[in-house]
Amino acid sequence: MEAIIKTEFRLPGQISLYKGKVRDVYNISDKYLVMVATDRISAFDVVLPKGIPFKGQVLNQIASKFLDATSDIVPNWKIAAPDPMVTIGRKAEPLPVEMVIRGYLTGHAWREYRSGTRSICGIPLREGLKENQKFDKPIITPTTKAHIGHDEDISREEIIASHLVPENIYNQAEEYTLKLFERGTQMAARMGLILVDTKYEFGIQDGKVYLIDEIHTPDSSRYFYGDTYDHNFETGIEQRQLSKEFVRQWLIENNFQGKEGQTVPFMPDAFVLEISDRYIELYEQITGEHFHRTDSIDVMGRIESNIRNYLSKL
Repeated sequence: MEAIIKTEFRLPGQISLYKGKVRDVYNISDKYLVMVATDRISAFDVVLPKGIPFKGQVLNQIASKFLDATSDIVPNWKIAAPDPMVTIGRKAEPLPVEMVIRGYLTGHAWREYRSGTRSICGIPLREGLKENQKFDKPIITPTTKAHIGHDEDISREEIIASHLVPENIYNQAEEYTLKLFERGTQMAARMGLILVDTKYEFGIQDGKVYLIDEIHTPDSSRYFYGDTYDHNFETGIEQRQLSKEFVRQWLIENNFQGKEGQTVPFMPDAFVLEISDRYIELYEQITGEHFHRTDSIDVMGRIESNIRNYLSKL
């Protein structure tokens, strides 16, 4: 299947089109959002030059499943998923920070710790920690939301002091973050996985906090295989994981970390297909369901038709 890397629909009631790193978001009548999960892939806050077949479908369907599975914890933006690559939902005003929560010292946090940092987002980290070590309890390490360039770590105190988010709203987002992570951890454990870390985005609609965007997908989350975690941790073997981290590692090995002056390395077709297979593997592992590849004939026409049909019912 050819990867879908952009859409340019003209939809009924369309006010604007915002292209994020991986999603095209259509504002409908300033009331609804049509979010198309494309096959674009980003790493180090840079959109890579090649799309990944079926990635958008994987992301959209995992996020849709988890939004439904957590709606008893926090109200969310989703109304319907009329196409495998599309979610339609309520428009909310996004908070200018992302709520990153970590159960283990890995990824960005480990890279910072290894470099000598002993505090992340104002949270002290003790000496002697090892890569992939489980924290005594999950820590919340928020980041700013950068439209261009890198998201930046920020502390709870800085967020409140700078009035980025009112304290009562931030406290609500923190409470939801802990509960969502607990639910995600429980669901992952039932499938033999460990939810290592993830991020949540929240927005405000009519003064109420809503969960928005994706949750618990391989773009926003990291999973380890539960059956090999203890052995690999004790022996220093690299953890088996389902996430984008292997893409980041490949880029690092090819001298790219999104820094000024660096060039994105050429991505061989075999590597692109490997990424696609890993996304599908995560879908099947985390949902326990077989992944059904959608028909590759006139994908754009199918997406637009399904969107228009649903919008006509709103």
